Amino acid sequence: MTNSADSNDKISAGDMGFLCFLTVLNMLNMIDRNLLSAFSNYIVPELGLSNTEYGLLTGLVFLIFYSIMGVFMGALADKVNRTRLISGGVALWSALTAASGMAWGFLSMAIPRMFIGVGESILTPSAMSLLADRFPTSRLGFAAGFYYLGAPIGNGLSFLLVGYLGPIIGWRNCFYVLGAVGMGLAAMAFFIKETPRRHLSEQKISAPQLKLGDIARTALTAIPQSPALMATMAGATILHLILGASYFDQLWLVQERGYERDEIARVTGTVLIAGGVIGTFFGGIGSDWFTKKTGFGRPMFLFFVMLFCAPFVVAFRLAPGGSIWIPLGIFFSMFQLGSFYGPTFATIQELVPPQVRSTVIAFAIMSMNIVGMGLGITLTGVAIDALIAQGVEQPYSVTLFTLSIISFASMPCFLYAGLRYKRDLAVLQNRSSIAPSTPL
Repeated sequence: MTNSADSNDKISAGDMGFLCFLTVLNMLNMIDRNLLSAFSNYIVPELGLSNTEYGLLTGLVFLIFYSIMGVFMGALADKVNRTRLISGGVALWSALTAASGMAWGFLSMAIPRMFIGVGESILTPSAMSLLADRFPTSRLGFAAGFYYLGAPIGNGLSFLLVGYLGPIIGWRNCFYVLGAVGMGLAAMAFFIKETPRRHLSEQKISAPQLKLGDIARTALTAIPQSPALMATMAGATILHLILGASYFDQLWLVQERGYERDEIARVTGTVLIAGGVIGTFFGGIGSDWFTKKTGFGRPMFLFFVMLFCAPFVVAFRLAPGGSIWIPLGIFFSMFQLGSFYGPTFATIQELVPPQVRSTVIAFAIMSMNIVGMGLGITLTGVAIDALIAQGVEQPYSVTLFTLSIISFASMPCFLYAGLRYKRDLAVLQNRSSIAPSTPL
């Protein structure tokens, strides 16, 4: 498989095939990660979980290990064979997904959930680094966006598994089957050759020159030197508040909007895939076009997407059961999320030195997940239990609507990042031309 030069916008068949394989791995990643949420109406009553315990299992129990280990794995991906590293991660999380199917309570579900996070933390930092070395800079939005097709498709498939397979084989067998599928994909990843690192090839350097300590220092120095990068990461973190809260959507739709659990799982899965796939292509290809035509950064594109989707999100949270605004709200929420990933990760990769891309991506993922999603899930669970204890009517609706409004604070962050992007990119390019292979 050949690498694409920055001066050539064409993508080879080999590079596209490699991107498709990584996307399949990300799809499995998202199915396994989201399975607990998708089966919430089965698992919560069977294991006797409170909303707080459920929030911990889908949130901090998983995300702390996933995010903190992700920074270490990102630094490791900047040093070692990335395809072998991915293979090990897929094998680990798949084995633990199968183990989750044997849970009998909170603790027995929490232990594998912790270490599933360690395995899954390997994939995205390594994959984003590989894609940056194989695709031209002008097509990074497309490549990152295509990779993140795995998010909506994986999320949607997890709900379709609930709607169609759940009643037939049960939630435990679904966990076992997905674990076996993952082990097969891990074996395939093991035999894929590593992609040469572009910045080393261009400098005729045969191996990475920075030690792990140098990588960490370079990454920590690079982030505050780019206000656009910091604003992008801040906006992404705030947006993840409502992404975390949405883990309670199935419980909300069944308990307060009157849907039958298998029916709404099927509807959710179908609409999530449609909205996510359309949003992902729109975000990846559209943000590349927007940046090329306007000179503003991809975060500016995200600002306009979120502004357009905001009324649909509000209507979704206020709509009664059976309203057309429920499926429309699910669609535009996923469209917004699908549009988010490609522009965000392309922006992060463009605004940091190439030798620390994986590390900075992992740091951004840590911020999004622990501060954004983890806080969103945990606050939602605690708030719902507190409102139930106080006898508040529709505690799920009140909590989810409030966090949806708070998440709109990400829009000014993306607006500022888009305006500042061009200046920060020029500064980085100038600095790299002076000392491209030394720590900042």
